Amino acid sequence: MSGRPDSDTDPEIAEAEAADEQDEADEPAEGEEDARRARWTAAGTGAALTLAGLAAALLRLARSAPALVPAAYAGGAAVCAAAAVLGSRGRTRRALWLLIAGVMVMALGDQFD
Repeated sequence: MSGRPDSDTDPEIAEAEAADEQDEADEPAEGEEDARRARWTAAGTGAALTLAGLAAALLRLARSAPALVPAAYAGGAAVCAAAAVLGSRGRTRRALWLLIAGVMVMALGDQFD
């Protein structure tokens, strides 16, 4: 054997381990991507339902409909707007329930028409 007994391979191993740790730090954790997707979905759905509720309230207000109908649509839109805010802050479960409640209020307003 021609290898020197004082040769040291630790720096090569340390550099490889440091590169592995850096690669792991760049990738998001397993649940972070799902949480980010849930926040975007809740916020986007809440914003879309808010706009739909406001548009329906304005259309019903322009026609001769009972005053309760546009109020129900506007109320449902307000609930959906609150759900969008909660969803963007990470409270996706509460946002989902508020979205359901907002759509139910809008559907109730549609029954009065």
